[in-house]
Amino acid sequence: MIEVINTGGTFNKRYNPLNGELEVPNDFLAIEDILNKGLCVNQQIKITQIISKDSLEFTKEDRKFLLETIQNSNSNKIIIVHGTDTMIKSAKFIAKTIKNKKIIFTGAMKPYEIEKVEAVANFMMAFGFIQNAKNGVYVSMHGIVKKYDKIQKDYQKGIFYEK
Repeated sequence: MIEVINTGGTFNKRYNPLNGELEVPNDFLAIEDILNKGLCVNQQIKITQIISKDSLEFTKEDRKFLLETIQNSNSNKIIIVHGTDTMIKSAKFIAKTIKNKKIIFTGAMKPYEIEKVEAVANFMMAFGFIQNAKNGVYVSMHGIVKKYDKIQKDYQKGIFYEK
């Protein structure tokens, strides 16, 4: 079984027509839509919804809660949908403790609701990679899946790249 832990981030943001803002909802509709398209066949998948915020708002308590959720998971294959701004920071925090699971962080620079391609590509790369990955903490972004300390975000260009 693969567990997808959804923490929010831009990947999940949706436009609220009442206030004109992009908001992180407390649901996993974007992930569910990707999975319902039949792209992840013959897999048992569990989705766990936690935190539901932009990663810039993450606290140490949020990261501890994410860690506890991973530790309590019955799966050794976990994909974490996370905001890109602090994805590497969270991955590093998790990697200090978790050694016996395959964990892949992914997300998107543009909301799934606005531009589906990036979110789907990043998620599906994580999904494909986790099938045969060795234990460790990885990041799947922009055509690259690497250990969390071998990839970084270029904030000027808005892309992730291999170090």
